[in-house]
Amino acid sequence: MRPAPLLIALLILWGLSGLAVLFFGVPAVAWQITGAVLLLLCAADAMLLRRRATPQVFREIPEALPLGIERDVVLRVESLRRQRVDLFDLHPGAWPSQGLPQRLKLAPATATSFSYRLRPNMRGDAWFQGIQLRLHSPLRLWRQSRVAGAPQRVRVYPNFAPLTKFALFSAEQASRLVGAHLKRRRGEGTDFHQMREYRVGDSMRQIDWKATARSRKLISREYQDEKNQQLVMMIDTGRRMLAREDELGHFDHVLNASLVVSYLALRQGDAVGLLASGGDRRWVAPQRGMAAIDTLLRASYDLQPQAVATDYLAAATELSLRQRRRSLVMLVTNVRDEDIEDLLAAVRLLQKRHLVCVASLRERSLDEALDRDVNDLHGAIHAGAAARYLEQRAAAHDALRSHRVMVLDVSSEELPAALVERYLAAKRAGLL
Repeated sequence: MRPAPLLIALLILWGLSGLAVLFFGVPAVAWQITGAVLLLLCAADAMLLRRRATPQVFREIPEALPLGIERDVVLRVESLRRQRVDLFDLHPGAWPSQGLPQRLKLAPATATSFSYRLRPNMRGDAWFQGIQLRLHSPLRLWRQSRVAGAPQRVRVYPNFAPLTKFALFSAEQASRLVGAHLKRRRGEGTDFHQMREYRVGDSMRQIDWKATARSRKLISREYQDEKNQQLVMMIDTGRRMLAREDELGHFDHVLNASLVVSYLALRQGDAVGLLASGGDRRWVAPQRGMAAIDTLLRASYDLQPQAVATDYLAAATELSLRQRRRSLVMLVTNVRDEDIEDLLAAVRLLQKRHLVCVASLRERSLDEALDRDVNDLHGAIHAGAAARYLEQRAAAHDALRSHRVMVLDVSSEELPAALVERYLAAKRAGLL
C-alpha cells in the first residue's frame, strides 16, 4: 500500500501550516488537532482499502497465436461495488502492446470489458502472469497493487495465416500465390486422372483408341503427378540460423517456408515429415492428409536455433536410419565454405536412397554491401570482404552441384517460392 498524491499533498500542506504557528501566532493546539484528524482519516481509509475485495478479472485469448500477427486480447472485470481501478495485463514483457494500462470505473455487480492489441514476437510457450490491479481507497488517500486472475499459457506458432489463405485455392493456384513459377504442361504425369476429348497438342500416346471407337470421336487420357510420394523437411537449428535481418530471424523464415511447402505437398496427396537437427532436435515421420499440418505445427512451434555447430553427417545418418523409403529431402541451412566437407559427406550418404535439395539462405546485407557506393577505404574493404565471402559461398554451392545436388541460393523472402517451385519441378520430372 502506498500513499496517493492527494495524501502527499495534504501532508505537505499540514507541514507548511506549522509555519503559521511559528510566525503568525496561530495556536499550536489547532495545528495538532488538524494533524490528529488527518491521521485518523488516513488510518480509516487504509483499513477500508485493505478490506475491499479484489475484483475478479478474466482474460480471453486463443490458446495458439501466430508469430508476428497482432491480436486482440479481451479483459473482463467484475466488481461487487463501485470503484475506480487501474489495470495492466502481465503479458510477456518483450511483446509490443497497445492500449495498456487502462483506468476503469466499475459499476456494482456488473462486468466491464475492454480489449488491447498484442503482437507476439517470439515462438514457443509464453506465460501471462495474471493481471495487475491498482485499487484506490474511498477517500483517494491510498492505493494498493494486487494481482488478479490465474496465470495462463499460450503457444506461439509459426505464422500460419498464409495456410488459411491457401485453403481457398487449388494446390496449383496456391503455388502461384507463393510466387513459384510453374511450367505448364498437359498429360505428363504418371497417375491416370481422367478421360476427355482430344485437344490440339495432345500426343498420340495419350489417345485411348478403345474409348475413341466407342464414342466415335478422339478421346485422350489425362494423367496427373504421382501421389503418395515422400517429402522430408530437414532444417538446421544450429548457429547458422541465428542471423536476424528484421523482426523475424532466419529460422522463423525457415519454419514459415517449410510449412508452406509442406501444406502444398499434403494438398498434392504426398506425405510430409520433419527432421530438425543441430540445436533443438525433433523428428516427425512422414504423414499424409491435411491433419498432418497440425502435427507439424505442434512439433515445430517451440524449436529454437542454438549457438552450436550443426553435425550434418550425424543428421544424415539419423535420417537414413529413420526414413527408409525414397524421399525428396530438402535441407535448409546456410552453407559456408568451412562446412563443405561435412555437408558433402552427409549429402553422399543421403543420395544412396533419397533425392536431395539444399536450400542455402543468403543474408540480405551481403547483396546490399555490393550495391552500396564505395567512397572511402573502409567502404572498399567492406565491399571486398563481402565479395570474397560470396565467392567462397558460390564455390561451396558448385561443389554440391558437382555431386548432382539441387542447390537453392536464396534470401529469406525468396525461400517459400523457391522450395515450392523445386518440389513441384521434381514431381513433374518424375525424379521420385
